[in-house]
Amino acid sequence: MTGNMNETPMSSRFTIGLFGRRNAGKSSLINALTGQQIAVTSEIAGTTTDPVYKTMELLPIGPVVFIDTAGLDDEGDLGMLRIEKTYEVLRKCNLAIIVADVKEGITSFETDFIDQLIRRKIPCICVLNKCDEGDYSNALSQGRKYARIPTVCCSAVHGSGIDNVKKLIVANSNFEDAEPALVGDLIHAGNIAVLVTPIDKAAPKGRLILPQQQTIRDIIESDAIAVITKEHELKLTLERLKEPPAIVITDSQAFLKVSADTPPQIPLTSFSILFARQKSDLAEMVRGIRRMERLSPGDKVLIVEGCTHHRQADDIGKVKIPRWIRQIAGGDIQFEFASGAFYPKDIASYSVIVHCGGCMLGRREMQYRVELAREKGVAITNYGMLIAYVQGILPRALEPFPAAKLALEETVSV
Repeated sequence: MTGNMNETPMSSRFTIGLFGRRNAGKSSLINALTGQQIAVTSEIAGTTTDPVYKTMELLPIGPVVFIDTAGLDDEGDLGMLRIEKTYEVLRKCNLAIIVADVKEGITSFETDFIDQLIRRKIPCICVLNKCDEGDYSNALSQGRKYARIPTVCCSAVHGSGIDNVKKLIVANSNFEDAEPALVGDLIHAGNIAVLVTPIDKAAPKGRLILPQQQTIRDIIESDAIAVITKEHELKLTLERLKEPPAIVITDSQAFLKVSADTPPQIPLTSFSILFARQKSDLAEMVRGIRRMERLSPGDKVLIVEGCTHHRQADDIGKVKIPRWIRQIAGGDIQFEFASGAFYPKDIASYSVIVHCGGCMLGRREMQYRVELAREKGVAITNYGMLIAYVQGILPRALEPFPAAKLALEETVSV
């Protein structure tokens, strides 16, 4: 969850995936779009195996990440695994580029994939590549007819038409539909927000963790004031402020002390809960917390960490959360774990999923995970809500969010 404060985190970048058959020129196109040789190209089909990521600035969109993927027509057992990874990339995409060889044109293979994109409501464009020689105006008109989405010709190897591809990306990106604010809608210009950021052995030396960085940025963009303190200095910090802050936001693991030191009239929540609200469905995760009380011996719980940091001796995901769940449910609960980009497709066997805040994951990915849980009838909640629940302060932590607070009250009454 660490990050460089001078770089836009991957999870906040506009994500553009390149898809198509082997040897359609996806790798050559991503090299041409980024102006760098980041993807290996070859005449041999299937050169790209795992997704390749490249970040850059593409104006007026801003920070973007391009993802080069393996061919959708790959073969064999390994090929099927590569295709599966390619489809996993779709969950992250704000825009999909379908790349086709102009000589082969748009076939049912491409149109079937385009139909999937449309069903998933993923904006998409088509690029007819390898327009190196001859007049391809007829191929372009036919491509537009059969693809039924905005289509353009280019030669990725020679660099011709790349500006037109970029213009088509910008025109179809809907990049102004930004993800919801973290805290900007809870504060006003000139307000003070106090952030409680414990510095312990899990904190990266010389840096703040990513949720803290992004929250500070959101506060500053709201023309408000961020005051940063550790949990043991919170009480003194509040006493020295001339007026109460608009909100106190804490690391979830310091919830109990921060709640005790924050006067009840001051709104209080956690970074984890803010990220659950921004990236997924806060009310659904609130409803999921009550499933903990009905766990039985032998039930399985999946604990998901969006990053792959080095585990500490008393790690939150591996140690603390399983311990708290056993305290709530009693009995012999089985725990399984997932981290990073991996997320199991078959989740029906789990009684509950406990997810981290998702600061390293994009909003589309988090929404996919919550929606999959809803479809399978599996309860899902997150770290911050579980900690607040265990410590008896969840109603207070949800006070700034009326819809989520209502969801909690409804689950209590059922």
